[in-house]
Amino acid sequence: MDSREILYSAGRNDECMTLPYAVEPIIKYIPPGSIVWCPFDKESSEFVKQIKAAGYKVIYSHIDYGQDFYEYEPLIWDVIVSNPPFTGKRKIFERALSFDKPFALIMSNTWLNDSAPKQLFRNKQLELLMFEQRMLFNNRGNIDKRITFSSSYFCHNFLPKQIIIESLNI
Repeated sequence: MDSREILYSAGRNDECMTLPYAVEPIIKYIPPGSIVWCPFDKESSEFVKQIKAAGYKVIYSHIDYGQDFYEYEPLIWDVIVSNPPFTGKRKIFERALSFDKPFALIMSNTWLNDSAPKQLFRNKQLELLMFEQRMLFNNRGNIDKRITFSSSYFCHNFLPKQIIIESLNI
């Protein structure tokens, strides 16, 4: 399997960065004292910056650093929080579920129309942190305000209940 092809395809939306306001809502659900792994992030990521600022230990990794999500795993970590590439989402969630640890990953809500999440979470707890507004993303320095889909945090063993709906503080 060529992980670089799956994780970082030529798709225009696979390296979209999460804006600060979209990271803030998940922080309150990170269990106290957790070591947070951000497996699709660099030091400049809002996930890394904000979760560290909230007092958590953060381990970040990125395929550009030779840390392929399908092959790399930090020695010690408790939860995953990140915005993975939307290409290859089934394989990303298969890998995340294989660790049997809590995670919160941003994904397009349109994925709920696909059979993959139904198959993957059939015997697992899917939790959603949904928002009244659409998240916007920084795509190569441009914030596209014409996003045609909404996104949520797709979680496993992370939230206090199965579906939470909040407002984004844009």
